[in-house]
Amino acid sequence: MRKFKLTKENIALLIIVILSAILNFVNLSIEGYGNSYYASAVKSMTMSFKNFFFVSFDPSSFVTIDKPPLGFWLQAISAKIFGFSGVSIILPSALSGIISVILLYKIVKRAFGSLAGLLSAFFLAITPVFVAVSRNNTIDNILIMFLLFALWALTIAAEKGKFKYIILTLALVGVGFNVKMLQAYLVVPAIYLTYLLSTATAFKKRIVHLIAGTLVLIVVSLSWAVVVDLVPASSRPYIDSSTNNTVTELILGHNGTERLSFGSSQKGQGGAPKDGNGEVPSGKMKGNPPSDTRLSGMPSGNMPSGGGKMNGGGGNSSGLQGSFGGQVTASFARLFSKNILSDQIVWFIPLAILGFIAAALKEKLRFKLDNTRKQSLVMWFFWFLPEFIYFSFNTGTFHSYYLTMLAPPTAALAGIGLTAMWALYKEGGLKAWLLPAALILNGAVDLLMLYYFISYSSVVKVLIVLVALFSILSSLILALLNVSGSSLDNLNLKKKLISLAVVGIILTPFVGSSTVLFTSVGNSFPAAGLELLSSSGSSEGGPKMSSSSASNSGVASKNSSNKTSMGMPNGGGNSNTKLISFLEENKTSKQKYLLVVSNSNSAADIIVSTGESVMSLGGFLGSDKILTLSQFKDLVKNGEIRYVMSGGIGGGGNSDSDIMTWVKKTGKLVSASKYSDINTDKSSSNKGLGNKIFNGNPGAQSQQLYDLKAYTDSFNK
Repeated sequence: MRKFKLTKENIALLIIVILSAILNFVNLSIEGYGNSYYASAVKSMTMSFKNFFFVSFDPSSFVTIDKPPLGFWLQAISAKIFGFSGVSIILPSALSGIISVILLYKIVKRAFGSLAGLLSAFFLAITPVFVAVSRNNTIDNILIMFLLFALWALTIAAEKGKFKYIILTLALVGVGFNVKMLQAYLVVPAIYLTYLLSTATAFKKRIVHLIAGTLVLIVVSLSWAVVVDLVPASSRPYIDSSTNNTVTELILGHNGTERLSFGSSQKGQGGAPKDGNGEVPSGKMKGNPPSDTRLSGMPSGNMPSGGGKMNGGGGNSSGLQGSFGGQVTASFARLFSKNILSDQIVWFIPLAILGFIAAALKEKLRFKLDNTRKQSLVMWFFWFLPEFIYFSFNTGTFHSYYLTMLAPPTAALAGIGLTAMWALYKEGGLKAWLLPAALILNGAVDLLMLYYFISYSSVVKVLIVLVALFSILSSLILALLNVSGSSLDNLNLKKKLISLAVVGIILTPFVGSSTVLFTSVGNSFPAAGLELLSSSGSSEGGPKMSSSSASNSGVASKNSSNKTSMGMPNGGGNSNTKLISFLEENKTSKQKYLLVVSNSNSAADIIVSTGESVMSLGGFLGSDKILTLSQFKDLVKNGEIRYVMSGGIGGGGNSDSDIMTWVKKTGKLVSASKYSDINTDKSSSNKGLGNKIFNGNPGAQSQQLYDLKAYTDSFNK
């Protein structure tokens, strides 16, 4: 075993890893349970192997969540080892973030040396969206870790032409598919192109290797899906967000075509999937988040745009354009304009693009990739390019935190590019202008971002001055020195100037990422960056959010009176005590489900808090057709269902409309005072018939609790 030596390189790497660990772990408890939709699934998964294997949303295996299992398997294992808590379920993401930083260093260093590797790792460690996702139980950074392992194997396969390594590469991508389905395939063009154009083995062999690797990719990717689809529907939970109760349709539909659209932005619909007439199907929520937008875990009221207040009109409480990526105007400028995406990822993109050009010129890049540097350069660029196009032009359903997928190739190209541009700068000539041009451009983009947030905090104004001095001024002096003399003159001065310019570039993303140490990243839309500055105590404009009780209940809203759809605080807090106490006190011996609700948003917090089975009648959106009215009546007849809560975010869609109509006609309305502290609307025509719970989200609807025990008893006389 090789001993760890305290060389300058290893000390620098250790500092970067420690920094990443601090950003990912310190004060992690303020994140609560993160996304409560996912947290409820993990809670259920720890309760039985059936729930674990099928990724059941609820303890009774009624319905799954809408994602593949691997990321949540890791979370459930962590919860089993350390006990179910917010920290234990976020732990795999936080660890994945640190491992990814180390992997990026190793991969870049292998081709371009230590300095490029260290710079790349550092850039990744402080990229705001990467830090935010590392502190949340979304599984995107777990996917990134597996993809980086795949690219590590690819660099060996391309260099040596080793069959086993290209098989390993594509097998690892298949593993990534079982973390987040087709999102893993965004790296496939880079893999195929890099290996195909490498020269370590004959072209025909490379074709054969890729064909064999493709078969492995397909087999590994679909392994869990095929097994689940082969299990009789009666023996497993319903596949959430599928139209025919199969994982195959979930892959192609909800997690496939709905995520990809290139046309006009779907403003006003939150990027919701539309039908053939351009309308949101009645089962989808107009003006409310579709897909994996977990409103039950969303902070109500004002919050950072990463989890912005939904208004259904392409905006949010932070003043940034869009609540979903698809709402932001599609163009090459999308990631540079004032919107919910830009300050999450933009910081190193100019450096990455010009850096790739510099490295391509330096390496004399051609179609023949005959060394590791050329292979690595193509690999990173063709991971970056499809992602950049996707996030710039896609108008389908995607959220700001998906941008974490763009962080590794951006960081790698920026690190590689800086070293290449420095080498070209020292050589002199026209190519020497790339370094000061890139630094000035990157600094200018930083200043533009800071200008967008200038009203948020006085910290932003200080950063503007520092970036202008360090980045812009230092770069301009570098440019003047390039004009005035030999490239070798004043070499030490030039090193100091480029160091100052780089400090200017990293200042803002570092400060933005550091805000997570004091302010929650948000549970449904994790976000870091400048938009969190106002949340950490500024009295100026922008969103504000308190996390005083977040360690116990997820991210609390600024005003504790703001509740989620069940009258509960976000993330499963204490305001649901009265409802839960009422339900548990009146639970019958045969009762399987503590409560029936329209959709998973309304069920998640109760499951997290109690571990009891709550039936999400229509799945996540309330639009899944899981039960017929006849089947539902049979469950009530057998005493498995007693209480049903009507209404809620999304309203339940079409799938349960017949059921809810029957419930309201047959059940006994429970007085709201028995299960809620919120005042009833005594002035309404429905006086005494229930409470109206509004949580700052326009989709919140009137909710009423019905008792079906009399119907059950009528069959047991």
